[in-house]
Amino acid sequence: MPVLALVSAIFVVAFEQLVQWQYGGAGIVGLLLLTVGVKAKSPSVSSAGAVLLALLVAGPAL
Repeated sequence: MPVLALVSAIFVVAFEQLVQWQYGGAGIVGLLLLTVGVKAKSPSVSSAGAVLLALLVAGPAL
């Protein structure tokens, strides 16, 4: 079981680094808001994070 937790932690850190490299600080803030909102069961916080990430992803197309 600890091996699974270690692999999950490595995946999360790698994903956060990828988001930060691709979208900068705003991407990390959006990912943080989304994660905190889901864990706290707060639809408004998770929605704000999801909207921020969607705007960052769709920004070049707009």
